[in-house]
Amino acid sequence: MSSTVLVVDDHPVVRDGVTMLLRSDPSLAIVGSAESGHAAIERVAELCPDLVLLDLRLPDMLAPEVIAGLRREHPRAKIVVFTAHGDHQGVVAALEAGANGGLLKDVAGTDLTAALRRVLHGERVVDPRIMPDDGERSNALARSGLTRREYEVLRLAAQGKTNPEIAQATGLTRNTVKTYLQSALHKLGARNRVEAIGKASEAGLL
Repeated sequence: MSSTVLVVDDHPVVRDGVTMLLRSDPSLAIVGSAESGHAAIERVAELCPDLVLLDLRLPDMLAPEVIAGLRREHPRAKIVVFTAHGDHQGVVAALEAGANGGLLKDVAGTDLTAALRRVLHGERVVDPRIMPDDGERSNALARSGLTRREYEVLRLAAQGKTNPEIAQATGLTRNTVKTYLQSALHKLGARNRVEAIGKASEAGLL
């Protein structure tokens, strides 16, 4: 039985191209497409696809917001973000928001279908060109003593997000966000979030 896929991209050429590529694989079936974040959330509620192939940059919503909406409507769907650029921070934010994979749009057709099948089987698949410095960041993270969640909350704070916005992006409660931020400040020896962001940047974390 084929796995169902919803394609979300604001460029018709990309949507049509991806649809043609995926149709070459009998194990995947396109059930629909959407051109915006709001449309994607509506369609996923209606179609309940097994996988959503989501453009990282949509005109109306940021990828983490779209992912949160998709998860609310259809928690079991696998979500793979798709980007034309090696947008490290954007893909990291999407993965932290709950995406199951991140791919570049220049991926070959056979590689795309293989990657989607791997995600459907429970793997997390990220194109190595997107996150080449992951090892360096992991080492810096280990040296700082920050947990992944503390780092994630601090990174979103560095993007100028408020605690309620961080809570929405991560699925955490506001109190939990506050606790993670306070813990990160303590570990970095910082008095406030601005100082913590500066210290984290100096340490190669941001």
